[in-house]
Amino acid sequence: MVSTALHPAAVTAEQLARDCRLRRCRRTGPGGQHRNKVETAVVLTHVPSGIRGEASERRSPEENRVRAMFRLRINLALELRCPHAPADGPSALWQARVRSGRISISPAHEDFPALLAEALDVLHACGMDAKTAAERLTVTPSQLVRLLQREPRALHLVNARRTKLGRKPLL
Repeated sequence: MVSTALHPAAVTAEQLARDCRLRRCRRTGPGGQHRNKVETAVVLTHVPSGIRGEASERRSPEENRVRAMFRLRINLALELRCPHAPADGPSALWQARVRSGRISISPAHEDFPALLAEALDVLHACGMDAKTAAERLTVTPSQLVRLLQREPRALHLVNARRTKLGRKPLL
C-alpha cells in the first residue's frame, strides 16, 4: 500500500507556491549598482510551517525564485515529518529511481527533495534504524546513507537523532 499523503517537498512547485508567501527584496554584496537598485532577491515562506527558502545570488528575480523554491523544498524535507505507516511501501517516484537496490539521483535534480523527504520520513517511522528503513525502501543500507550524504544537513539531522536514541551515528 502506498501512502496517499504527499509531503510538501513532494508536490509540484506550482502546488507548493499556492501555500507560500513570496517576498522580493534587495541584498547587499557583489553585483554593483544593479544589485542595490533592483529587488532581485527572493524569499519564499511556506505559510503552514513557517519554513523559508531564499536566493539572491542571481541578477534575475525569476532565477532566484526557482532557486529559492528548490531550497524551500530541501528545507521542508529536512524539517517536516509526515506519517509513514509500516504497510506503506515506497512511492512511485522512489520506485522509479531504484534499480537492483541502488538509488540514482543527483542532489541538484528537481526530484531530490521529495526522495530525501521520503527517506527521512521512513527513517523516522523506523526509529532511525537504517537497516529497517532501507528494507522498507527496497534499497541497501549503504545506498540510504549515500542518499543522506548528498545533503549533509540530512545526515547530521539523522545522526543527532540517532545519538539521542542511544544509537551509533551513521558514517
